[in-house]
Amino acid sequence: MDFSELSLSTPSIPVGYSRLVARTLGLVEKNLHLLLANTQLHTSDLLLDDTSITGTQQIRILCNALDISGDEAFGLYFGQNLIPPTHGPLGFLVHSSSNLIDAMEAFTNFLPLRMNLTQMDISTNDNWLECHFHANPQVDPKVYRLVIEALSLGVFAITEFILGRPLTEGHLQLLYPAPNYKAQYRRFYPCEVHFSASSNTLRIPIALINTPNASAEHNNYEYALNQCKSLLDQLNEGQLDTKTKVRKLLLSHPNHQLSEDAVAATMFISKRTLARRLNTENTGFREVRDDVLSSLASGYLLDTHLSVDAIASLLNYHDSSNFRRAFKRWHTIPPEKFRSKHKAQ
Repeated sequence: MDFSELSLSTPSIPVGYSRLVARTLGLVEKNLHLLLANTQLHTSDLLLDDTSITGTQQIRILCNALDISGDEAFGLYFGQNLIPPTHGPLGFLVHSSSNLIDAMEAFTNFLPLRMNLTQMDISTNDNWLECHFHANPQVDPKVYRLVIEALSLGVFAITEFILGRPLTEGHLQLLYPAPNYKAQYRRFYPCEVHFSASSNTLRIPIALINTPNASAEHNNYEYALNQCKSLLDQLNEGQLDTKTKVRKLLLSHPNHQLSEDAVAATMFISKRTLARRLNTENTGFREVRDDVLSSLASGYLLDTHLSVDAIASLLNYHDSSNFRRAFKRWHTIPPEKFRSKHKAQ
């Protein structure tokens, strides 16, 4: 996916990243509005799990964060918190990868589905696996460095997870000149960092790319990978009926539980228009969402070894008892019984 294909006006970025910005700043609910200045977002939007924001809003939030922190090095502190689980299902795919190169390829392929301000591509030669970091050219200049710091530190977190130790043998080259806080980079990066380079590139010794992941789970990886591939196929489809468009939006969201208002806004129509179009296709928003969640839940139960509580969390049910009630409504039996019944067949 090329930056030219991405719109900064489409609500597609999970609000979880902005909540992480707020936590990094140490903000509390009463002053969250400072972070949202000039975004047309409200504090309630930041607190809802199903909120998605536009690239333009995300850029504004990052600008505000720099102003609130009063610290040019804020990107380092934010990036340090971008561990794999913060990437939702993409983090699950990375966690399940068999080795380092599989994890990097997964992160590269599906990063634009999480954050359309950034991209990464990878290449190999006789000596190195090279990870090249890019920021959307529409990113505000003062946010550019923050975005690259956050992305690169997120990748370091992945390598540390897979290797089980910091990547001390790596070499990081950064396109921008050394900032005033250059000395702080030694606290956050485990390897050499060079500035004013020709590109933003992390070099990892080629001998490490097949390092096995101690947390690898082949079935989970294949299931998550197939879901992501299916999602990309859907994104490349032409004209779709309204039901399919809604399914696509729900599947592309990290917890698959966008509200009806959010889906309508993403499609640039009113909630009433969305309901009318779905009605002409003999369905409704709740039915479509339940169908998506029901299919994902049954797939996780049959194709992975995840616990019911873990599946509930992946589908954004903060209380697993609510997930169990929903599952019984979809399939007439509890999830544990569904798993044992179908695996016995």
